[in-house]
Amino acid sequence: MKIKLKLGGMLRRYAPDAPEDSAYEIDLPAGSTVADVARYLGIPTREIRIAYVDGQARGELFRLHDGAEVGFFPPIGGG
Repeated sequence: MKIKLKLGGMLRRYAPDAPEDSAYEIDLPAGSTVADVARYLGIPTREIRIAYVDGQARGELFRLHDGAEVGFFPPIGGG
C-alpha cells in the first residue's frame, strides 16, 4: 500500500531525499501501523512526539490504509 508521509523538523534527516515542504510517497505492506512507518525510516519512537494520520493524532499501533497521509513531528524544546 502507498502512503503519503511528511516529516517535521529534525526528523527530515531520516529522509534526506524527500521534498522539504511537501509529503512524499512510500510503499509499505498492507496492514502496516504508524510504528511500522517509523521502523521503515529508522526513526526511534522516542524522537516522535506526535504522529498524525489523515489530520488526527494517532498512536503507534494505529493501522494505516492505502492512501493515508501520515505526519511525524519531533518534541519541541524551548526556554
